[in-house]
Amino acid sequence: QVQLVESGGGWVQPGGSLRLSCTASGSTRRIAGMGWYRQAPGKQRELVAAINSGGTTNFGDSVKDRFTISRDNVKNTVYLQMNSLEPEDTAVYYCKAVINFGGTVTDYWGQGTQVTVSS
Repeated sequence: QVQLVESGGGWVQPGGSLRLSCTASGSTRRIAGMGWYRQAPGKQRELVAAINSGGTTNFGDSVKDRFTISRDNVKNTVYLQMNSLEPEDTAVYYCKAVINFGGTVTDYWGQGTQVTVSS
């Protein structure tokens, strides 16, 4: 079992920045990868950014040049630095951890944090 606690969401004007944090607890040694997804009203949940245990990253096309993801393995925390935010980035952002144990892959999700970009 893994528990995820997100923080850092809020309101920001277009062009601004926010940093989201997600801290894992529980069976953290089995975490193979962590990432951020988002879901806007009326839309499907989509990948924002992900990072695996080796440090390889993957980004959604719409954020590739604006967001960065990093991971502190000592603190079991993943960070999403969001720059040049646009109104289209408004969504609930969810942290996800992927556990791979004995070939069985399980996803764990955080409760979500709201990000609102508006003037």
